[in-house]
Amino acid sequence: MYIGIPKESRPYEYRVGLSPAGVEILSQSGHQIFVEHEAGVGAGFTDQDYEKAGARIAFSAEEVFGRADLLLKLARPIKQEVEWLKDGSTIAGLLHLASSSQDQIDLLLEKKVTALAYEQIVDANGNLPVLRPFSLICGAMAAQIVARHLQNNRGGKGILLSGLPGVPPAEVVIIGGGAVGFSAMQSMIGAGAHVTVIDKSMAVLERIAEKYPRVVTMISTKRNIERATAFADVVVGAVLVSGQRAPIVVTRDMVKAMKPRSVILDVSIDQGGCVETSRPTTHDHPTFVEEGVVHYCVPNIPGVVARTASHVFLNAAILYIMEVANKGVDQAMQDNPSIEAAINTHNGKLLHLDRLGAQEQ
Repeated sequence: MYIGIPKESRPYEYRVGLSPAGVEILSQSGHQIFVEHEAGVGAGFTDQDYEKAGARIAFSAEEVFGRADLLLKLARPIKQEVEWLKDGSTIAGLLHLASSSQDQIDLLLEKKVTALAYEQIVDANGNLPVLRPFSLICGAMAAQIVARHLQNNRGGKGILLSGLPGVPPAEVVIIGGGAVGFSAMQSMIGAGAHVTVIDKSMAVLERIAEKYPRVVTMISTKRNIERATAFADVVVGAVLVSGQRAPIVVTRDMVKAMKPRSVILDVSIDQGGCVETSRPTTHDHPTFVEEGVVHYCVPNIPGVVARTASHVFLNAAILYIMEVANKGVDQAMQDNPSIEAAINTHNGKLLHLDRLGAQEQ
């Protein structure tokens, strides 16, 4: 199979679709891999690293997209890249098509492209094994992100996340206790903040309370979210419904009621955002102020720790990539329910994708 690895085109996306170690694994199985010139430079991988692993270097993105039977990306492709895809080919990536524009989806359907969304690969236990490492990175980075943006020079309230003797720490409210939320909770505890976690699942809250008794836990209701956001210095939105647009759980009225110059970190923004006032930002201009509150809404937070992210991604995804490459997408879908659940478009049909989103219960 011809496999293509392009250079990511979205701003401040330094990750790469596969590391040289992954290329070597695929090459040893007889596949021909084309890597765009300097595709891995942001993650610290040179063209020579890829050539040693068995890849051929291509000097245009159009060539990589046009040759590939299987195209491996990280970020969702832009429209031009979808146009370059070969009819009937397969593209795999963190596609988040539930929040994509309709014309891109229509083009994928028209070209009969199979779109495999890594974030929807579900294992037998209901976990998201490929998305999870990126979620953990987002959570681990949460404390350092909000600590900076609480500073006066970043528009924040001018408070220290940890507090000091005689001065209380910041109040952090995390909405969602999944992989992102749990990792964010750990990073905030490590930074010395006082943490409240809100989730719909009592089982999740019980696990948190058992391991971290000082963390306040609350069941997710509109009233509880209103109460918690009103006293928060920091709100972390970590809500995910696989294959759907993230539900809005923090309304504009709730944001209005927050303390001035508080910080919202909407990690759900790659799926449309779980805060009504959120809109996507970039790493060069990561924040904006709405209703007097600082919003940080960068969709690709792990993109700036590209080397770590690329290594951890390989560990999580290589078995699924190998199965698609070795068997072909149709047989892989038939043999592996985890892969089948992650297919968004196939043979001109829309699968496993709810663009209407979900309502918070």
